[in-house]
Amino acid sequence: MSLNDPQWGKRPGGGGEGPPDLDELWRRFNQKLNGLFGRRKGGGGPAGTPPNFKQMGGGIGLLVGLVLVVWLASGFYIVVEGQRGVVLTFGKFSEVTNAGLRWRLPYPFQTHEIVDLSGVRTVEIGYRNNVKTKVLRESLMLTDDENIIDIQFAVQYILKDPMDYLFNNRRPEDTVMQAAETAFREIVGKSKMDFVLYEGREQIAVQSQKAMQDLLDRYKTGIVVSKVTMQNAQPPEQVQAAFDDAVRAKQDLERQKNEGQAYYNDIVPKARGTASRLFEEANGYNQRVVANAEGEAARFKQILVEYAKAPAVTRERMYLDTMQQILSSTSKIMIDAKAGSNLLYLPLDKIIQMSGAGTLPEATAAARPQQSDVTPPVESGARSRDTLRPREREGRP
Repeated sequence: MSLNDPQWGKRPGGGGEGPPDLDELWRRFNQKLNGLFGRRKGGGGPAGTPPNFKQMGGGIGLLVGLVLVVWLASGFYIVVEGQRGVVLTFGKFSEVTNAGLRWRLPYPFQTHEIVDLSGVRTVEIGYRNNVKTKVLRESLMLTDDENIIDIQFAVQYILKDPMDYLFNNRRPEDTVMQAAETAFREIVGKSKMDFVLYEGREQIAVQSQKAMQDLLDRYKTGIVVSKVTMQNAQPPEQVQAAFDDAVRAKQDLERQKNEGQAYYNDIVPKARGTASRLFEEANGYNQRVVANAEGEAARFKQILVEYAKAPAVTRERMYLDTMQQILSSTSKIMIDAKAGSNLLYLPLDKIIQMSGAGTLPEATAAARPQQSDVTPPVESGARSRDTLRPREREGRP
């Protein structure tokens, strides 16, 4: 028989086959309740007849059964993913259940607690909901250099052990707040004021998180600190103006230091480059002089060998080379007139200054007729001797 059949659940022909009739059961249940309270249905007896023990017993049993079903059904509970269920038997820990539909003994035998392990909880220290809403009792702290600063920070944490969280903490949020305040006061008390306000904010947050986690683990709270965020750090409002002046003075100091450093970076590399250049030039000069000296020494050794073979020839050759080297760099000309011959004098120094190497033959050719015109005719006898005397004196060195 199909479930959609309207005759399903009814006993056919009054026999014992088939499932019970739900309508008939419900009708009998209502009759028993009516009979229990002195009412009969369908003229079965006079109204107001007190119920007998049989009817009373059946109604009470049915009611007890219904209450028992409801009581047993109260033991079902659902654990969502990311949560854990902790079952307590007469208030004592019994087991930890995972996600899904679970059942335990109904109250008062067993109870359960649902603990969320994935949710992130936040605790605010030094303020509430807004940094402007300050709690000075929590935010004012003393630094190592005996200055007071106002700090507001937030702590985010999650749960890692539901047993420790439930049984080792009476007020977990207060525990986290007190541990965070203790850790921050310890770290700030060991730091300078400027370090806390400026460059050390991230380091203080990291160090405080580590100290806070160590403290919570020591008390077995079952809590893991996920992040510590410093919302604000400043001096108290009463000394804010003086502190701003000190900050501006420090900024001026840093600016001047930066300008001096920039000047240093501009001058010092140039000076070092000049010194390095002079040093390299000196090294080059040293190497050149040493190389020349070594070359001259080697040349002299070779000359000495040749001189030992032919002293006269080598001496004459050295004399000629030396005179050539000396006379090639001077404009003075020496004339030997002791032999009694008449030599023509050419102004070679003037010719060299007036013309270059290319025009030297032309200047020499032009000077010859002028020299011949200036030179007096040669005479014999005493006049020739008078003429040669002054030239002889002028030609002597």
